Amino acid sequence: MRSEREMLDLILNVAKSDERIRAVGMNGSRTNPNAPKDVFQDYDIVYVVTDVGSFIQDPDWVNVFGDRIVMQKPEEMKLVPPAMDGFYPYLMLFTDGNRIDLTLCPIDKKDDWNGGDRLAVVLLDKDQSLPQLAEPTDQGYWVQQPTAKLFADCCNEFWWVSPYVAKGLWRQEILYALDHLNIIREMLVKMLEWQAGVLTGFSVSTGKNGKYLKGYIPESSWEQLLATYPKGQYEDAWNALFTMTNLFRSTAQEVAAKFGFAYPNQDDRRVTAYLERVRTLEPGAAEIFPPGREPGNEA
Repeated sequence: MRSEREMLDLILNVAKSDERIRAVGMNGSRTNPNAPKDVFQDYDIVYVVTDVGSFIQDPDWVNVFGDRIVMQKPEEMKLVPPAMDGFYPYLMLFTDGNRIDLTLCPIDKKDDWNGGDRLAVVLLDKDQSLPQLAEPTDQGYWVQQPTAKLFADCCNEFWWVSPYVAKGLWRQEILYALDHLNIIREMLVKMLEWQAGVLTGFSVSTGKNGKYLKGYIPESSWEQLLATYPKGQYEDAWNALFTMTNLFRSTAQEVAAKFGFAYPNQDDRRVTAYLERVRTLEPGAAEIFPPGREPGNEA
């Protein structure tokens, strides 16, 4: 596997030998002083160029970076609509395991080559024309303290979508159920990130997809979170749903107490009763709750 020094030398030498490339920048995890270093870190590179079209018209020019396992060109895809913003990325995984995410930036957009990302450094500037950047920091990715509105919306989304999971499980529609389980897990992870913020003074990033979350929340919370990823079995999915509701409740109540927010106890109580009832509901049942036994009318 080529070393970091070899890769950066290659990236810079290609730029130095091509007059169309006027500057080189890098962002992402390799510029983040707090990111763990490992062999899977990408090289997130931007070439500021005078003529994007001339590169696109020569599809083989990227071969200079090495033999590839696979490549993706997002601006040429239809499955995911392209950005159409003038930038042109090449995502490349090489046979030695290295990966370069290389974006061509039109020279008229050079002042915004990094999209405002503070995890960015200039590696080469032939014309000394790029804006001056401060030292790279991940502060822009730190968990942000929630507002009362964001907290309320997170709780509402969690308790509103939870019955969809129960409905899918009762109908034996496992894909539907698991899809909605993923939706409420997103709300749970958001709440856990706020908990992590509380425990660290909102001075850390939990990373993309919460990949660093484990290091900032109680071990018991982490173990419960992992238990919300079920196998493709109905009983396992039911257990995951109730593990999730229990963890969401305890975490949200902790966050609410910290900031003086109102936790929606009534939504929690009524939805939980609904979920418990659906779990025990016989196939072909004519109604979910008998008259007088609706959530909220408990004796």
